[in-house]
Amino acid sequence: MKTGRPNATLALTADEVAQLQSLSTSRSIPHGLGTRARMILLSHDGLSNAVIAEKLGVTKATVGTWRQRFVTDRLTGLHDDLRPGRPRSHADDASATRVQKTLRTKPVASTQWSCRTMAEATGIPKSTIHRVWQAFGLQPHRQRTFKLSTDPFFVEKVRDIVGRYLNPPDKALVLCVDEKTQVQALNRTQPVLPLGLGYVEGVTHDYVRQGTTTLFAALNGATGTVLSHCRRRHRHQEFLAFLRPIDASVPKDLDVHLIVDTYATHKHPKVRGWLASRPRYHVHYTPTYASWLNQVELWFRRISQQAIRRGAFRSVKDLVATIDHFVHTYNTKARPCAWTATADSILAKVRRLCERISGTQH
Repeated sequence: MKTGRPNATLALTADEVAQLQSLSTSRSIPHGLGTRARMILLSHDGLSNAVIAEKLGVTKATVGTWRQRFVTDRLTGLHDDLRPGRPRSHADDASATRVQKTLRTKPVASTQWSCRTMAEATGIPKSTIHRVWQAFGLQPHRQRTFKLSTDPFFVEKVRDIVGRYLNPPDKALVLCVDEKTQVQALNRTQPVLPLGLGYVEGVTHDYVRQGTTTLFAALNGATGTVLSHCRRRHRHQEFLAFLRPIDASVPKDLDVHLIVDTYATHKHPKVRGWLASRPRYHVHYTPTYASWLNQVELWFRRISQQAIRRGAFRSVKDLVATIDHFVHTYNTKARPCAWTATADSILAKVRRLCERISGTQH
């Protein structure tokens, strides 16, 4: 025979179930609130307090408390009560004034406010300034760079290139091609201090230049693999020398779509003539100042961060060997590139940026 206090009866509406499910899976709310939402959902499924407590790693008393609070106050009962504390010492109007001062003015002989300079100017503790800035997401010390394309056919080119990524043509190969120029072989003048417990790797700030190379690369988005070659210079001759082995390795029954930027080397008359003599080649130029549409730029950033930037090279030959080793290792683990941004989402982001620029011009 069952003994003890019976569980509070729960009857959830469809809207309450949906809201509780959203709370239980959200990563932007306090952990305790998500746990309480899961308690109520499990209670709705007919589980006892003991079973729920075991599943969620809490006590039976905790489950019973929040069940009862939900029965009494519904969804609002799952939130923590306001706790006593010292009254706020600064009114909303004062906070709004500080926010406007941060946004609309600059300190004397400086380009941006800091917590200390704002505190000196207003007579308010810098800890209070910091809390206000944090609450409103103000970061005067930071900047974000941007560059709008001036290409008159920006929209058409974006739709063309993104279309190749999201819906690759049949019986065709899409290659993102570019060159990384002036890759320097830098050698540190003193030995590197290795990483250790409690301290980071140490390098001298000065170096010796041993020469440069140009890294040509073609990224196959379908497989994620990269074909690369290093050359001393980056003229149209070297670009054609890079394209020829690609042409020889791609099966003759496949078309080749090249994604390239508008660098003069890619539009040289001899390059145009070479491509025109091969009808299976289709060239798609990225808009001016929008080389970020070329997926190989992401790969260039990866090789810079992982193999070049922190390396020490005794010669250009040493640098080229490091690049070749990285490419070989990368290709053994390469995966298809997952491009998810649609043309409409990119254009909408550019439109919002243009609206912000228009709103700041007086």
